[in-house]
Amino acid sequence: MDNRIDERFSRLRSEGASGFMAYITGGDPTPERTVDVAVGLSKAGIDFLEIGIPFSDPLADGVANQLGAQRALAAGTTVPKVLKTIVEIRKHLDFPIILYSYLNPLFQYGFERFERDAADAGADGLLLLDLPPDETLLPDAPAKLLHRIRLVAPTTSKERIAQIASRAEGFIYYVSQEGVTGERETLSQTIGEHVAMIREETDLPVAVGFGISTAAQAGQVASFADAVVVGSAIVRRIGKFGQDEELPRRIQEFVEPLVRAVKAGRRNGLKSVSW
Repeated sequence: MDNRIDERFSRLRSEGASGFMAYITGGDPTPERTVDVAVGLSKAGIDFLEIGIPFSDPLADGVANQLGAQRALAAGTTVPKVLKTIVEIRKHLDFPIILYSYLNPLFQYGFERFERDAADAGADGLLLLDLPPDETLLPDAPAKLLHRIRLVAPTTSKERIAQIASRAEGFIYYVSQEGVTGERETLSQTIGEHVAMIREETDLPVAVGFGISTAAQAGQVASFADAVVVGSAIVRRIGKFGQDEELPRRIQEFVEPLVRAVKAGRRNGLKSVSW
């Protein structure tokens, strides 16, 4: 079967639509409630779910995601429990799931074993935050168990983008700002320029994340990106309403306007976007 990431982007492209990718931390506030949150996000209309594997030293993450990781670890979340959570999510939902992790948890688990177990659980892609594109710690699996998602930063040179793109699968994740994850009042004015630069080097879709937290921002980015990623704003609300029985509904109600803005943003920006 084709990878769900490819299938979803193919469908979005045929519809002339940009996708919405939600980020949550696996196990936040508990592994069981993570499943409930995923269901709420599905009802909000998301296209992709990015699940972070909690880590005690998340250097690329801002306060909201750091606290999400702390809550997950305090709830006893481990790599095996995150994979079991994906198994439970797959009983209800079929959207693409991308795992977001630092190297250390997977090093402890074993890279080859992790990739096999994650694929068996129902994951579709893996984004390793602190793995340089020159390194190939994961095995070259002929079956392509998981798409290896690659990151491009605002400071990445054109030559480096070409190198990264040559090893990328599924999509390119463009980090729209320097620094760590987190909500921002304003976005960089060079996002469109950098997305265009990436498209000169690859036909893969480009997802844009880091700092996007409002419907207006999501719609703006959707006018030229193939997917818009929102994470910290969602994770912060999980922290705020984690003990609320209505947590899934609260997350759904927050995300629905963002999803609508992404769909409208792509329609409004289609004339300026080259596929």
